[in-house]
Amino acid sequence: MTAPVPAPTLALVPSPQATPPQGDWADLAEQRLLDAALPLAAARGWSPRLIAEAGALAGLAPGEAELLLPNGPRDLAALMARRLDQTALERLAGIDPKSLKMRERIARAVEARLEAAMAQDGAVRRWVGFLALPSNTPLALRLTWESADVLWRWAGDTATDENHYSKRAILSGILVGALALRLSGGEAAASAFLKARIDNVMAFETWKAGRKPVTVLQDVAEALGRMRYGRG
Repeated sequence: MTAPVPAPTLALVPSPQATPPQGDWADLAEQRLLDAALPLAAARGWSPRLIAEAGALAGLAPGEAELLLPNGPRDLAALMARRLDQTALERLAGIDPKSLKMRERIARAVEARLEAAMAQDGAVRRWVGFLALPSNTPLALRLTWESADVLWRWAGDTATDENHYSKRAILSGILVGALALRLSGGEAAASAFLKARIDNVMAFETWKAGRKPVTVLQDVAEALGRMRYGRG
């Protein structure tokens, strides 16, 4: 008589939900750390101390905070910039950009970015001061460029030629100038600056002919310096 064949055994495979992917953990932990940092930033400044205290409040070990932010305050500054970009997009979510003229789209986008920044006034002032340090100018330029790209894409820009770069360079200058005036002179000063700049440059061929990207980026760097040292 043939012996019965034993029933196959099933290996226990852990559920894919049991351990979240590393990227998911990192993204969530970064946001928790930033959330904890924002109320402290006005007093602590953009510093390693801020990261240490915020990491502890977020329930992270020192090694985990270092893993998330290997470049310390610079990485935290990048998280802040991207948080402001995302908040601006959320503020714009109820607006159909196609229903607006291009100058109105850019005005609305910059205004949303300014409102996102001013909702975190104390933290943003210290963040701006940190980015205005000469050693952080390259980072500040890169983050401002990213913000300009986010806003142009919301506005419907699809340019892939040199216009892509010109538009972002010029909007970078507007973003920095408008934020500087909002922080130092208030909403009315920033609104007047924004209106004047858009009135002057929204005819894009004139805009492009008058300002080359490298020149505008130099203007952004100079504006950061004025924000750092308090000159108008």
